Amino acid sequence: MSKKKTTVGIIGASGYGGVQLVRLLLEHPEVEIAYLGGDSSAGKKFKALYPHLGHKIDLAIEKIDLDEVAKRCEVVFLGLPNGLACDITPTLIQNGCKVLDLSADYRFENLDTYTAWYKKERHDLDTAGMAVYGLPELYREKIKTSQVIGCPGCYCTASLLALAPLLKQGLILPETAIIDAKSGTSGGGRQAKTNLLLAEADNSLAAYAVANHRHTPEIEQVCSDLARENIKVQFTPHLIPMVRGILSTVYATLRDPGLVREDLITIYTAFYRSSPFVQILSNGIYPQTKWACGTNLCYIGLEVDPRTGRVIVMSAIDNLMKGQAGQAVQCLNIIMGWDETLGLPQLSFYP
Repeated sequence: MSKKKTTVGIIGASGYGGVQLVRLLLEHPEVEIAYLGGDSSAGKKFKALYPHLGHKIDLAIEKIDLDEVAKRCEVVFLGLPNGLACDITPTLIQNGCKVLDLSADYRFENLDTYTAWYKKERHDLDTAGMAVYGLPELYREKIKTSQVIGCPGCYCTASLLALAPLLKQGLILPETAIIDAKSGTSGGGRQAKTNLLLAEADNSLAAYAVANHRHTPEIEQVCSDLARENIKVQFTPHLIPMVRGILSTVYATLRDPGLVREDLITIYTAFYRSSPFVQILSNGIYPQTKWACGTNLCYIGLEVDPRTGRVIVMSAIDNLMKGQAGQAVQCLNIIMGWDETLGLPQLSFYP
């Protein structure tokens, strides 16, 4: 007799994050997709939006009905725009569902900070108080026992994994941290946007949201937690003409100018020794986004400049996987007590 699988639903299934979740969950040995929800695409077959998956899934996208979701699903993924998950999560929790939110709604400890950056007043204080930041490499133990996970996005994941050992071990002057990050165009979502058109983005590289990107306070929150003091970072994102991938390059001044690259490789390897998706690269090898494409891996390369006394950390992920859907499935595995790597690819297609 076959073992009963865990039933999962995806609300906001039609975007890039949604289709990545569908792909991963279809191949996950412990789950069954029981519900696909969304307002803009309600009534359409999922295969009408993504014909390449038609041989594997025949579900229709349904109008969002929280009673129906709770009736069918033990776990719900929310792939909605910022400001919507906080309106529906309390009801799902009250009905016994576990919720993995891919928006920013449950990533903030201080809801005043969230409101200041996202312009949304919050009334779900009890639910927000239950939420855990869904970066497994840093908060694995808390994730295990939580019903609400705020899964971080691509810039935060790549940048925080690069910074975490430096801050946790007190190796840098925190106020000197600078993050220079570059993202593929899929990070902007599937909606039509002028700056993401091929004619606009191709053969060009540009910074955007300089000094005011919404991920800044989120990065600072986790950095402050790691360093046990209030931290501010300089974060500048760039749009680069490729579909998938994030490369985050972090610069900071070392407290001990005598540290060399080999020391830091040893420190990072020890810090991430229980993190199967973080790969610390050998001397003089720097990560490429192509290596992580289609996987849930984060590749980290390290360098020290003895002339300036700075450390340079380079972190590469697939923004739709470790930076979005793959991370959410990794959190699912943890809260369900399964092997953390279950159903998550670790080998990219290359070239």
